[in-house]
Amino acid sequence: MQGVTSNDFSSARHTPRHDLESSPAATVSAGPGPAPADLGPGLGPSPTDLLRRLRARGAADPVTHVERVPARAGVPAPWPSWAPEELRTAFTGRGVVAPWQHQAEAATLAYEGQHVVVATGTASGKSLAYQLPALATLLADPRATVLYLAPTKALAADQLRAVAALELEGVRPACYDGDTPRAEREWIRRHSRFVLTNPDMLHHGILPGHAQWSGFLRRLAYVVIDECHTYRGVFGSHVAHVLRRLRRQCARFGATPVFVLASATSGDPATAAGRLTGLPVTAVTEDASPRGGVTFALWEPPLLPPDSGSASPVPPGPSSPVPPQTHGDHDDLRQVRRSALRETADLLADTVAEGVRTLAFVRSRKGAEVVAANARRALDDAVPGLGDRVAAYRGGYLREERRELERALLHGDLLGLASTNALELGVDLVGLDAVLICGYPGTRASLWQQAGRAGRSGQEALAVLVARDDPLDTYLVHHPEAIFGAPVEATVLDPANPYVLAPQLACAAVEAPLTPADLALFGDGAKEAVDELVAAGALRQRPTGWYWRHRERPEVDLRGEGGAPVAVVESSTGRLLGTVDGGSSHFLLHPGAVYLHQGVSYVVDQLDLADGCALVHAEEPDWSTHARDVTELSVVSVRSYVDAGPVGMFLGEVDVTSQVVSYQRRRIATGEVIDTRPLDLPTRELRTVAVWFTLSPQSLALAGVQTADVPGALHAAEHAAIGLLPLMATCDRWDIGGLSTALHPDTEAPTVFVYDGHPGGAGFAERAYGTAAAWLRATRDAIAECGCETGCPSCVQSPKCGNGNNPLSKPDAIRVLDVVLTNLPG
Repeated sequence: MQGVTSNDFSSARHTPRHDLESSPAATVSAGPGPAPADLGPGLGPSPTDLLRRLRARGAADPVTHVERVPARAGVPAPWPSWAPEELRTAFTGRGVVAPWQHQAEAATLAYEGQHVVVATGTASGKSLAYQLPALATLLADPRATVLYLAPTKALAADQLRAVAALELEGVRPACYDGDTPRAEREWIRRHSRFVLTNPDMLHHGILPGHAQWSGFLRRLAYVVIDECHTYRGVFGSHVAHVLRRLRRQCARFGATPVFVLASATSGDPATAAGRLTGLPVTAVTEDASPRGGVTFALWEPPLLPPDSGSASPVPPGPSSPVPPQTHGDHDDLRQVRRSALRETADLLADTVAEGVRTLAFVRSRKGAEVVAANARRALDDAVPGLGDRVAAYRGGYLREERRELERALLHGDLLGLASTNALELGVDLVGLDAVLICGYPGTRASLWQQAGRAGRSGQEALAVLVARDDPLDTYLVHHPEAIFGAPVEATVLDPANPYVLAPQLACAAVEAPLTPADLALFGDGAKEAVDELVAAGALRQRPTGWYWRHRERPEVDLRGEGGAPVAVVESSTGRLLGTVDGGSSHFLLHPGAVYLHQGVSYVVDQLDLADGCALVHAEEPDWSTHARDVTELSVVSVRSYVDAGPVGMFLGEVDVTSQVVSYQRRRIATGEVIDTRPLDLPTRELRTVAVWFTLSPQSLALAGVQTADVPGALHAAEHAAIGLLPLMATCDRWDIGGLSTALHPDTEAPTVFVYDGHPGGAGFAERAYGTAAAWLRATRDAIAECGCETGCPSCVQSPKCGNGNNPLSKPDAIRVLDVVLTNLPG
């Protein structure tokens, strides 16, 4: 089966413009705390002057809009009376003269025993809100302990530096994660009172070894959950139950810790935090920190000459057969506009040449390496050796490399860094003067989080969104109200998801037999999930509870990244260069692929998937590689269906099959395609659950949908339906995929599929099926109410459509949904 496919999509409802002071723009701020390394006054131009110089380097002005986010004075508060003098002195020595009002409010709530989430802007000093009550308790009670959870190792390492720098006697902070040497782990378990880790280590290491951690858990006073807005979708649902398992073990040892959560600005943080922890949580959202002014520019790269070798091919029109989905790097094969990667690299080189410390966010690992390499090359051409002030940062680097890059940027040894979203979170990099964002990151929350990396305390900053040449980015740079006038998204997760709940209950049963009292802790659906585990032979019920029956622990992957990482090894020396997650290895490490690591180019000789290893050799070719894959979907079985005359609504299992089938080699200088080479890699199959609806061709014709417009109509309806499903299924749109086709061989009719993007399903499609009429009514209304004429990201466009948002027909999508809703009961 071949059709139009989509993997993740933007919200489908148009949001009216809000006043700037209440918008996310107003939350970009510079918070209190230790100042970053000071590069001295007068280094580089002001953001306004810098932007003017950047705009003047081309014949045409690439800036479509400039938003001025004004500076704001902070509102300080006195130190809480319960904060010991020793702690106040330590913070003062680090440059924190007094807390801001939101910090003092959140800290006092936590110290008084209330679970609290502080959801304020980037660099607003959220860390002080949890450090203050936690460290005060550690100083007052020499037996108390604190557990800190971060979604990334870099963030935990950054917080370790901050806590250790206070030099408080007896706290003994330490990181406990996969990078921790085994020789140190026993000491940490026995002696550290402030342990910094991540949900994965809590799940795989601490909770299964709770007996060894009994002393720590028995005295646990606070659990800090940093950047809690990152725990969304299926990953967030898993983490929610890991936290319930933690609460369960603490209760067995007699401890009831207070949960303190920190989040970027998000919609309804109290509800999301409560769903994550299973506890009532009070939200503190009024940001009282000072904020330096931010100049935010929307930048559209210039058009290329028609004869530059980078013209775009003609996409399939509504009357053309739609090809199988193919994935390139992150840019189209041959672009009408100058590549966003090249534009960002040039901007990075220009800002570094001006002495401006800059962070460039790039969507892909390979893109980050390309931007850094091109910027280094341009700088070295201008001033030999200046390119050494630029580097790349991404996942897959060795621990030592990551720490050295973080240190170099903090201390000013590096002036420019091209990074994936690995540095989006709260690592203390607020000493940056400018941020470049290469392509819309997918959500407004991420956009503001990345932009907030720029700005010294109280100083001006520049943020630039460089548009990719795709419909979503093009729309945004020409409709700034979609960015600056819309609220950020809510964090969405669903702990009641049975596909998450059952394996987490199995993990809990391994740690200690489940009892009826435990089921209330795990929430709705726990009893049903336990009964299913008993029926499957995984649990055995005894008078004292439910016991795990197997020797091995259940294999539960919190993040679902597609398998074990693949090691990248240099053939001639055996040196480990880094790792690539299993889900990306087919695209990045296929034989013949060009692999970039810290600006050095390697070519892959062999990919051994069985051993999880790719052998590479150093080479500097004048071409890059771009893998292409084909995706198909077939129906395996139908669980349930509704026969509504010309319309059918179905729920069942499907197989989504993808295979990397070839790669292109392209000239680095021009983007010219040299050749396409076949690959023989295994297919990847996702057995999951989908909801789909079919329509008869006759019903579409009667509704006024011409045969040639059916693909675009179904495709647009599919995008909007995926965008609206989170309203019904409490899921995250990044966990959903879709496919539409004018004639599917299994249904023999025009069909729209929406499927769970996780093996075995995640419960989202089932909820969509159960609320189909309401779901599709909301979808229809969202499209019809949107003020655009032909379709936009607020209704039918997708931020990551496999077919480049083509074909799409907004008017015909409304007609399609009218046919469905007219015939579907309820």
